[in-house]
Amino acid sequence: MRQRLKDYADFLKQIRLFFEERKVLEVSTNYLSDYATTDVYIDSLETTINKEINQQKNQYFHTSPEIEMKKLLLQGSGDIYQIAKVFRNNEQGAINNNEFTMLEWYRLIDYQQLINEIEALVMMLLGIKNIQKISYQEVFKTFAGIDNIHKKNLNELKYFAKKHKLNDDFDNLEDMQIFLFVHFIQPQLKTIFIYDYPEAQKALSKVKNGIAQRFELYIEGVEIANGYQELTNIKEYKSRFLADIARRKEINKLTPALDTAFLQNINNLPNCSGVALGLDRLFMIKSNKFTLEK
Repeated sequence: MRQRLKDYADFLKQIRLFFEERKVLEVSTNYLSDYATTDVYIDSLETTINKEINQQKNQYFHTSPEIEMKKLLLQGSGDIYQIAKVFRNNEQGAINNNEFTMLEWYRLIDYQQLINEIEALVMMLLGIKNIQKISYQEVFKTFAGIDNIHKKNLNELKYFAKKHKLNDDFDNLEDMQIFLFVHFIQPQLKTIFIYDYPEAQKALSKVKNGIAQRFELYIEGVEIANGYQELTNIKEYKSRFLADIARRKEINKLTPALDTAFLQNINNLPNCSGVALGLDRLFMIKSNKFTLEK
């Protein structure tokens, strides 16, 4: 046990040294928020505070330090990173825990440069030489035989699923794309960056010419990191948040309030890219284990 604890401590030390050498500041932000996540596919953990002192209030554990870190960026923090515990409801399994450790960082560079920086970090931590990079469009063409996935509409993808005797009961293009990715692509992935996603999966990334400037890193088929060129337009931010809230309502999930205070100054967010990386999963792979431990 002590050796494993030491290995993890050394793992964290290497990460901190990596960022120190690049003059990226370590920060710490609040874990509790008045607002639940709006992300359609992630659920917040709720808690009640101050009940015994008659100041009862419901708050939510953060699912990512993203919003609080962007508040720092808005105040001129420059390049920052954080190693934080994050909390998500309805996630438990061999590679999922309700509580896990996330490395999140933001750099005043574009997302392709950030991919290269993540590659350098992961190569250093795992002792590997290079990581393949391939576009979302190319990976679908290679592994599923679907050309121009970005231009396929819902009905075309439903037909493809039905032709392969798969479930086609989807009413949302993003859900259909993700389903086909999980079925056809993910089982064949080794160590690879996938970049330039369809606009339907834009999350909070910038979109250019119908392409979402976002990426994911997979190692041995396990998603390790998810990042993008950060959106900086207040109208688009609000539109995406409201669309996510509406979608959550459609599928009978908690519909959170909108954090309007955060949105007020978002136009002042510097041009930057950001990434969230699952440290527990990365350490699991480094340790040649294929399940997460408490």
